[in-house]
Amino acid sequence: MAEIIEIPVELTHFQLPEAVQERLQFLLDRQDVGEALTQAERREAERLVELAEFLSLLHLRRRSPL
Repeated sequence: MAEIIEIPVELTHFQLPEAVQERLQFLLDRQDVGEALTQAERREAERLVELAEFLSLLHLRRRSPL
């Protein structure tokens, strides 16, 4: 049987700060034009994308009931 995890409503309103969004966009733009990211930059970008995706899922979960 699947467990239901309650997500605090306040968390579903959380968004990445603008500076963090800008940093992620900067890294992705560099990568898009073929500029190689350092290993640390690549890890940073990967984790920021994961966080952004998680927050998007929280927003979707808030909008659509199970």
